[in-house]
Amino acid sequence: MKKGRQAEIIKIIERQNVETQQELAQLLIDAGFDVTQATVSRDIKALKLSKVPAGNGHQKYVLLHNDEKHLSAKYVNVLKEGFVSMDMAQNILVIKTVSGMAMAVAAAVDNLKYPEIVGSIAGDDTIMVAIRTVEDTKSIMKQIMLLLE
Repeated sequence: MKKGRQAEIIKIIERQNVETQQELAQLLIDAGFDVTQATVSRDIKALKLSKVPAGNGHQKYVLLHNDEKHLSAKYVNVLKEGFVSMDMAQNILVIKTVSGMAMAVAAAVDNLKYPEIVGSIAGDDTIMVAIRTVEDTKSIMKQIMLLLE
């Protein structure tokens, strides 16, 4: 029962953004599992789920593997080291970097795996990041600024 429930949790969070334990509990109930918020809390802990930004000021649960957590920290360091400034032009985020660092910083931004980001192109010291909407662009800029603090 526990393994089946935890497998369903992973399926749910891979298919949709789930922000709260209560929301996850309701989705499990809808899928036929008899759960309480306390059960869901224990499952979240056992699965080592993490909350990451989902855009528009929201968060979502994700399953991060240990090697991904380690790589994510390295990518954030690359972002911090290479970042100079950023600005937006509608739904295009333009990031200026230290000369020669644009490709590494673009890889770091791509590794953040924000669903709002469609893709990025890097030159020597400039990155153009295509983002789904203007609002998403503003949200991504805020999230990047938080990472840089």
